[in-house]
Amino acid sequence: MAIEHIIKYFPHLTDEQRRQFAILEAEYPQWNEKINVISRKDIDNLEVNHILHSLAIAKFTDFAEGTKILDFGTGGGFPAIPLAVLLPGCEFHLVDRIAKKLRVAQAVAQAAGLGNITVQHGDIKEVKGKFDFVVSRAVMDMGKMVPLLKRLVDSDNGKNTLPNGLICLKGGNLTDELAPFASSVVVDELNLHFDEPFFETKKIVYMPL
Repeated sequence: MAIEHIIKYFPHLTDEQRRQFAILEAEYPQWNEKINVISRKDIDNLEVNHILHSLAIAKFTDFAEGTKILDFGTGGGFPAIPLAVLLPGCEFHLVDRIAKKLRVAQAVAQAAGLGNITVQHGDIKEVKGKFDFVVSRAVMDMGKMVPLLKRLVDSDNGKNTLPNGLICLKGGNLTDELAPFASSVVVDELNLHFDEPFFETKKIVYMPL
């Protein structure tokens, strides 16, 4: 059955969300033949390693209706596009410096009928506006990321359970990377939420900004 792993962990999806996730699973392999946004050897693991991995953020915290989320270095649309399916009441702004990857993200979002996504080609320094959260998937070291993103996070208005900030999907040993932020970061092990071996070394790192 298509999207079986997604349904396993998110059993209360609407029929429309199930349809949209099935579209993501069909569209990405087709686009990946033309524009490589996922490693060719990994495209067969799209559902677990990319879609479900993106959705891990929704296992870590809930987001209120109207929450504005910036996806920094989105590539082909991860984690924002799977999250946009799951959270239709939130707004997602996708930013990347590689235009052809954004083209894939935009095409997949359009095919799935996602009206809560906007995309911007360019450097993070060109982004204007304020967001409740910035999300990112293995883009760069936290030490480099935090100074770039601080200005984009809105002052907290108590809308969400967590204070506004940065939520990153990361893997491996993060001891050295997180040492400068030890007093403020929260690390969540994804193998607490998912059974698949892929998640054994995967983590969410959250930091209020």
